[in-house]
Amino acid sequence: MSTHMVDINAPRMESHAGALPDGKPARLLRLADKALGVMSEVPAALLVVAEIGVLFSGVLSRYVLHTPLVWVDELASLLFIWLIMLGAAVAFRRGSHMRMTALVDAATPKWRGVFELVATVAALTWLTLVAHPAWEFASEEAAVTMPALDISNAWRAAALPLGIALILLMSVVRLLATSTLRVALLALLACGAVVGGLVMLQPVLQGLGNANLLVFFVGIVGLLVFTGVPIAFSFGLATFGYLSLTTSTPTIVVIGRMDEGMSHLILLAVPMFVFLGVLIEMTSMARAMVQFLANLLGHIRGGLSYVLIGAMYLVSGISGSKAADMAAVAPALFPEMKKRGADDGDMVALLAATGAQTETVPPSLVLITIGSVTGISIADLFTAGLMPGIVLALVLGLVVWWQARKSGAACSARATRAMIGKSLVVALPALALPFVVRAAVVEGVATATEVSTIGIVYALIVGLLVYRKLDLRQLWPALVDTAALSGAILLIIGTATGMAWSLTQSGFSGDLAAAMAQLPGGAPAFMAVSIIAFVLLGSVLEGIPAIVLFGPLLFPIARQLGIHDVHYSMVVVLAMGIGLFAPPFGVGYYAACAISRTKPSEGVRHIWRYMAFLFIGTVVVAAVPWISTGFLHH
Repeated sequence: MSTHMVDINAPRMESHAGALPDGKPARLLRLADKALGVMSEVPAALLVVAEIGVLFSGVLSRYVLHTPLVWVDELASLLFIWLIMLGAAVAFRRGSHMRMTALVDAATPKWRGVFELVATVAALTWLTLVAHPAWEFASEEAAVTMPALDISNAWRAAALPLGIALILLMSVVRLLATSTLRVALLALLACGAVVGGLVMLQPVLQGLGNANLLVFFVGIVGLLVFTGVPIAFSFGLATFGYLSLTTSTPTIVVIGRMDEGMSHLILLAVPMFVFLGVLIEMTSMARAMVQFLANLLGHIRGGLSYVLIGAMYLVSGISGSKAADMAAVAPALFPEMKKRGADDGDMVALLAATGAQTETVPPSLVLITIGSVTGISIADLFTAGLMPGIVLALVLGLVVWWQARKSGAACSARATRAMIGKSLVVALPALALPFVVRAAVVEGVATATEVSTIGIVYALIVGLLVYRKLDLRQLWPALVDTAALSGAILLIIGTATGMAWSLTQSGFSGDLAAAMAQLPGGAPAFMAVSIIAFVLLGSVLEGIPAIVLFGPLLFPIARQLGIHDVHYSMVVVLAMGIGLFAPPFGVGYYAACAISRTKPSEGVRHIWRYMAFLFIGTVVVAAVPWISTGFLHH
């Protein structure tokens, strides 16, 4: 989601299969779909459990038994690539890969069907093209031996061709289930004609030089993304097309770059924090936090709006997934806000704005991604992320105060001290979690990846012993959901890494760096251009792919101009957050609407006010480096 967001309105595969006439082919397709579902979901969920076990055993052996297990990282890395590929398969079957649906949602039902067909055929095309290079890559890795485990690296690399083959089968089943055989064949023929046409144009394309970057990475990516093709497949198709048609680079390189990009051990924090976010909701820890804040501030005019800002700040520090944060806070607060006369549109606008406000609050997945692609210390990023979030919370608080004063919002009865005290006692174990997580990373007890497992074990113990709200029947679906969301996020990182590598190899990054470094006005001008660029990138691309693509290009320039790495990181993340949660393109805004069950049109009137103030807050953070770097150990 990083949001990391999933397309909540995307159809599930079963609904298509279920809509077919009850003939033999339809029953076979349903059976095939179910079998592929079991083949991907069961191992993916078990891999999440295995990763938690492996990482937590690493922490225990190092800090409790003082005998580090040398094979932990290798085994975690081996399991991780399988988790990504199987998770991506689960996400594909569910229709929950991240995609831009603004155009699709506005279309008539007939055209929507056409867009869905295009998305399926585009995915099918990319998977077919990379299947053989993935197999070659796994075969070459067979000669490499993992030093600690003393087994062939093929055990790890085989995840790529097998995962691709699984998703390829799913796309064939989906194509046959959602259209007649005639339409499916026509779609495939049309796709073949497009690929054939591009191959025939190869001599022309090779003569274009760097103009091909515009053709493939602006034209083709833009066309695919806007027609609703999942972002990961859009990036993958454009990169494969660019390398195979305009360069002499072997296509196996694409798979190597993908593998390198998405299997950074740091990124293992993604599934761990996503699962932790789910646990917080399941164990009622989020509800306990919100109840305490409501008792503390509920009597102030507009009090529950302040509670929403504070609760998102607290919860954001735990789950790392924006969709999980909003899903944890909104259901606990919105019914009470409605009772007190809050407007649906204003509530969803403030929810989306708090999503953007808390993007830097650790352990944010975007910060983890920045650390993985730029080499900046994640402990430094986590330490720095707290203050910018507070600055933006104060800015949003000003808007709430002004609105409440203007509208004369009703005040509710003040909670008694006894009620506040009681709710504080109930909330204390939950309130402690963000501090436990942060302290463990900042003090160096555990890495960003390992600390998530400490949080998971803590949440399980507190859920079982203190809140006694842990429904074990919900754990299995939660594990499958975690694998699906993680696979969707990490596949984008993989394909975006391939795309970023292509941009770097073409020399474009050097040209861009030179142009931005020579902007008149030096560092302030560069910072201003970066803010505007990342607001736009965040609205179209989502935070994580934007960072993977442009982080390696822009961070070195910022460094040359004397801007602190950590300061630049905070500004970039806040700017992307505004883009991610601002309509009409911001995916985060639609996720907020889906979670709060509000029509997107209702919040649009209100959100611009919040976004304008968030932009002012971001400019303040950019202008005052101390906000980001004041608490770092120099």
